[in-house]
Amino acid sequence: MLAVERVMTRTRILDTLGMGLRPAIATLACAAALPAAASASSAHSVGTREQIAWVRRAASNFVAAELNGDGASACSILNAPLRATQHDRTCAQRWDAKLARLLREPGGRARLRAERRAIPSAVVVVRGDAARIELPAPLASGPNRFLWTENCWMLEG
Repeated sequence: MLAVERVMTRTRILDTLGMGLRPAIATLACAAALPAAASASSAHSVGTREQIAWVRRAASNFVAAELNGDGASACSILNAPLRATQHDRTCAQRWDAKLARLLREPGGRARLRAERRAIPSAVVVVRGDAARIELPAPLASGPNRFLWTENCWMLEG
C-alpha cells in the first residue's frame, strides 16, 4: 500500500508543477549544477588584459629560467630585496646552486614543465601595484606574489 501512496504523491506533485517525470529530473539536475557553475565563474582573473598578460609572462620567464638552470635570468625577475647579496653569494650564484639541485632531483624538471603548462590558464589577480598568480606550487618561496616595480612585474615571493 505504501508504494501506491508514494506513486500517487509523486504524481500529484508533478501534476501540480505541470510537468512529467523527465522534465522534472532535468530541472533538478540543472538546479544542482547552478552552484558549481557559480563557483567556477568566480575563478576568473582580475585586472586589465595587459596586466594579466604581463604577470603571466613574468611567471613564464621565471620558470623558463629555472628549466634552463639560469640563475641570473631567474634573479632578473625577482624583486630587489631578493636579489641582494647574502653571505658573500650573489643572487645568481644562489639560484644557480638551487637550480642545479632542483634539476638533478627526480621529477624536478617534470614539475617545472607542469608549472609552465599551468601558467597560461592560471588565475591572476591584480590589485594596484600587487598581483598574484594561482599555481599549484610556489614559484620561489612564497605565495606567488608579484610587485609592479622597476617598470615591470617582479616576483616578490
